[in-house]
Amino acid sequence: MTSIGVVGAGAAAAAATYVLDGAVPSAEVTVLEKSRGVCGRAATRRRGDVTYDYGANYIKSDDDRVVDLLTETLDSAGLVDVTEPIYTFDSAGAVSEGRDADDHKWSYRAGLTQVAKRLLGETDATVEHSTRVETLVRDGERWRVRDTDGGEWGPFDALLLNPPAPQSAELLRDAEWTSEVRRDLAEAAEAVPYRTIWTAVLGYEFELDRPYYALVNPDRDHQIGWIAREECKAGHVPDGESVLVVQANPEWSVDRYDDEPAENVAELAGLTADVLDDERLADPEWTDHQGWRYALPDEGVRRGAVDDAAEAGLYAVGDWVAGEARVHAALRNGLDTGERVAYALE
Repeated sequence: MTSIGVVGAGAAAAAATYVLDGAVPSAEVTVLEKSRGVCGRAATRRRGDVTYDYGANYIKSDDDRVVDLLTETLDSAGLVDVTEPIYTFDSAGAVSEGRDADDHKWSYRAGLTQVAKRLLGETDATVEHSTRVETLVRDGERWRVRDTDGGEWGPFDALLLNPPAPQSAELLRDAEWTSEVRRDLAEAAEAVPYRTIWTAVLGYEFELDRPYYALVNPDRDHQIGWIAREECKAGHVPDGESVLVVQANPEWSVDRYDDEPAENVAELAGLTADVLDDERLADPEWTDHQGWRYALPDEGVRRGAVDDAAEAGLYAVGDWVAGEARVHAALRNGLDTGERVAYALE
């Protein structure tokens, strides 16, 4: 029987697994995910009756195949569309009517992580949570995987690698695979530049009245890069309340990444109050935070290295392979990679 391993359960991995389950129905697919959830940086948390997407904020309707996947192929119940525009702000915090190039900005009433949950839920794949992969092993023409608890998985006829490029590079560096292809892909993955993002989530027991969904600082010359109003997503925030997802710019995020979280949140709340010209925002009722060390790839990986590894049954997958730090790009790359793996296994 054909056996396929998937390291990581991000959006791209979920899309690839979905394709493989349909294209190779006899295959056993095992997904090894280090956390207790799925969908990687397209992450959702809940606090009482509040739901918020604290990593990626939405899915753009920028790829026809992904649009069909969300609206036609998968159950679209609970899919929500943010209709308010995105404005900009400059280094001084001055807000202007800005870009609104996105036809749709999709999430779900239950949060963005639903896209991976729904994709994986349509398959017979086994998802092993809290399983951190430590070593990749080339075993003849197949693959085995060892985790940090000493567990061993496989052998696999194909192995998909979904962690961010720096983490994938580390796995490749330590892999038991004596091949120039391994070194080449590790070097290519290490060369992918990433932005670090530190996020604060700010909750308020009053309602903000603004004509926009989010503010973006396109020139990256303010300490804050992004402020989004989670109440613009139907079902996320009760009436009369507000929740802001505030992402610091990469330079600030790197400098403050390991600082005391409460101090970081307080500073971002104060900066947010200044940008939105509302001093009440400096004192939120509740807060949350998350640091994303490898948040957004600024470039894609060198294709030749990815293609050479695929010849050995090892497939890199994710937004860093797609070359665009967007959920829709990761999903499309997963769909395409799933088809490529299925074709190779045939």
